[in-house]
Amino acid sequence: MHKQYLVLAAVFGGLAVALGAFGAHGLENITSDEKILHGFQTGVQYQMYHALALLATGILTANFYNQWMKWAANCFITGIILFSGSLYLLTFLKIQGSTGVRFAGPVTPLGGLFFIAGWLFLLVAVLRKKG
Repeated sequence: MHKQYLVLAAVFGGLAVALGAFGAHGLENITSDEKILHGFQTGVQYQMYHALALLATGILTANFYNQWMKWAANCFITGIILFSGSLYLLTFLKIQGSTGVRFAGPVTPLGGLFFIAGWLFLLVAVLRKKG
């Protein structure tokens, strides 16, 4: 199971680098709205932070594997998709002037809750390890 987490961590990390490069070079050619650029940058940063957290979780699974560790990894994955993914979607929708912003916006905090849960599950997983 931990190999899957390591693979996803590498994919999410690589995508964060690619999206960060797009945000720094391509997105600025599309919009100069600082709020839009900042939202996109926040998505990239949190994606990278949690790709690294997922990488650590995958590595730690070898010594600390339990249900809590699995929940931590799954929460990091879900958080990346919901939090960062919704910020990327919001960037696109705002640039397009879409009314869909009001539907996508509430997804971001839900992703943040998954990030928090992931960290708490990681803490419990390590504390539950005997020895």
